Amino acid sequence: QVQLVESGGALVKPGGSLRLSCTASGFTFDDYSMGWFRQLPGKEREGVSYSSWRDGRTYYAESVRGRFTLLRINSKNTIYLQMDNLKPEDTAVYYCARGRIIGSDYYTWAHQGNWNDWGQGTQVTVSS
Repeated sequence: QVQLVESGGALVKPGGSLRLSCTASGFTFDDYSMGWFRQLPGKEREGVSYSSWRDGRTYYAESVRGRFTLLRINSKNTIYLQMDNLKPEDTAVYYCARGRIIGSDYYTWAHQGNWNDWGQGTQVTVSS
């Protein structure tokens, strides 16, 4: 049974940092791309970042590039999302996902239909 469990969400002030974790089980971790998505209040879920199973490269949405870093540790079946210089507009529920997607095109990798399984989400609130 596939399980993806996120943790690390919290209330943080603008300009602050936070690190989210997603631990996976029930499948061969190395064989899958792993991604982070978020759902802002009143909006659809959007892609944040993902790590490709094929070449190990990491891709980012333009809105977070340079502030967020995805770290993947295959030996721990875990991915992290290090979020720095957080802004109020980063407030969202953050989800991790697994899939077989590859490639750098945002509109392809961020399409939710290309991901097989999702975690339950963790709330990040950026507010003073």
